[in-house]
Amino acid sequence: MKIENKIINFIRAEAKSASGIVVGMSGGIDSSVVASLCVKALGNRRVTALIMPEHEVTMLRDVNDAKQLASELNIRCYIYPIDGILSAIIKCQPLDDKKTLGNAKARARMILLYAYANMHHYLVAGTGNKSELLTGYFTKYGDGGVDFLPIADLYKTEVIKLAKHLGIPKAIIDKTPTAGLWRGQTDEDELGMSYAELDAILKGDKKQPAKVKKVKELMEKSHHKRTLPKICMIHESHSTLKSR
Repeated sequence: MKIENKIINFIRAEAKSASGIVVGMSGGIDSSVVASLCVKALGNRRVTALIMPEHEVTMLRDVNDAKQLASELNIRCYIYPIDGILSAIIKCQPLDDKKTLGNAKARARMILLYAYANMHHYLVAGTGNKSELLTGYFTKYGDGGVDFLPIADLYKTEVIKLAKHLGIPKAIIDKTPTAGLWRGQTDEDELGMSYAELDAILKGDKKQPAKVKKVKELMEKSHHKRTLPKICMIHESHSTLKSR
């Protein structure tokens, strides 16, 4: 498959100077596809999976699915619950709003991924797809804070096709997509439409004006997530040194 080979070559190039790659595996389709591609690119010894559940929200089924796939890929897999980190944050700053708490969970997971990456000279592989990135359906400095993005130019519907090609377990492919930020939360409920509808609109379909308007609003409101922080320019350039 042409797409598979292109992503594998991309991963190899990105990880050239690193000892390996760490992936946060949720038991969902995106992280499963990324983990599988990383193993194809680098071999099982240079890929590690972290499963980071939260007892009130994470379903045991998701943990087991992630563990099972990690076992099939023959990669190191560690379970790091995020409950302790969340408790410490809430002790300092109560988080009554579920979205704020959800963002804190995503950022807690990124703390653990980067702690592991720093200790082992690894890179953190992002699991975001094009549909989510364009609409801002990710947490800034959470799951959006990564070193590289292997599937970020694939719409969600394309990720599903790639997952089938890679032989990702059907139980993972057929699972209702969720970020697992609060109990009962699903991606499509949050987005207000199915991924099939979203992808069609992102590709130019204008048959549903109300949903087209919503997608445009999501893209505009999340623009800041896809750009570097703005700098108040005082000097013409930051340095007279030229990059090679």
